Amino acid sequence: MAVNTVLLDFSIDPSLAKNEASISILATNIENVLKDFLSELKLVNDFNFEGGLVKIYTANSGSLLSLRIFINGLITLNIDYFKEEKAEPLMNLDTCHQIEKVLKKRVSEIKRVQILPSLKRGDLIRYMPTSDERLLEYDIDKLVFEESTPFQKVQILHSKSMGNMLVLDDLQNIAESDLVYTETLMQRGKENYANKEIVILGGGDGALLYELLKEKPKQVIMLEIDEVVMKACAKHMRSICGDVLDQYERPNYKIIIGDCIKALEQYIKEGKKFDYVFGDLTDVPISENESQEVWAFINNIISLSFKILKPSGKFMTHLTGGSSPEAIEAYLQYLKKMNPPVKFTQDRAFVPSFLEEWVFCQVSFADPAAIQE
Repeated sequence: MAVNTVLLDFSIDPSLAKNEASISILATNIENVLKDFLSELKLVNDFNFEGGLVKIYTANSGSLLSLRIFINGLITLNIDYFKEEKAEPLMNLDTCHQIEKVLKKRVSEIKRVQILPSLKRGDLIRYMPTSDERLLEYDIDKLVFEESTPFQKVQILHSKSMGNMLVLDDLQNIAESDLVYTETLMQRGKENYANKEIVILGGGDGALLYELLKEKPKQVIMLEIDEVVMKACAKHMRSICGDVLDQYERPNYKIIIGDCIKALEQYIKEGKKFDYVFGDLTDVPISENESQEVWAFINNIISLSFKILKPSGKFMTHLTGGSSPEAIEAYLQYLKKMNPPVKFTQDRAFVPSFLEEWVFCQVSFADPAAIQE
């Protein structure tokens, strides 16, 4: 069950909304059309404001409508109604298009109409943003798991097309459909992990650890701060993590629960070196100016990671969506300023549950011979 919100936008020549009288006539004409589609339509309030007119209506099935006419020629109509899970919708796209046809026929002032499918709010998370903050709707039909921890809100939602999805703080992280994400992050087929020593920063869903272990490494250490994520994925997302989260230590891997920054600092003190470090943490933010704290964290992670890398080692990470080129460039510009100098390559893959192309980066020392063990 959910509250459905239907959004219709109209436009007219601004000269036709130049005074209160013309706006009032226009509103009445639109109201008469709506009466053909919504029984019991009743005006409950209306008022003029500096930019135009607002009218509030109730209608059948407890629906609420707000009509706004702006003096610049924009008209918005919002229709809110409650829908039980298997009930017929009060408004669907076909009904909206019928309204559009009648409006264009009987209200000659309206020239353009834009109709958005209904937004469903209240019971399940269905909408998540792209990397550049556009809205995506998912075919979520069930909440599988939910718990708030000291670090974040952890949810696992079920998608009809993509299986179970891990969602952290209302942002999609990985789904059962997303093997391509993990394989691109680890550059499967391009990197040789056999007998290598590896550190994963984050990776609480277990997918990267699970796939890396198939490559026969010497040892993998995974540093994850939120045990709730691991327990939830071990129970509800076994298709991506197998049984690697059932035990936190086996002969070829170890999972350490805690702050990865502190662990990296300890490895530096001990002089430990690794062949690969994976940054499976936060995405690169889309705005450098608005996310200084996140950028500081990312820069710190890179700096510390290279202090525990062998001269021939690599830092492997995800960046953000391909639709955020400025954020990607900001990250690469940071890499270009690093000392000792580094070199990097990029790869891209369309990740099913992200509904967009994601960018990954592989970073290594520019001159390994100049790096002391």
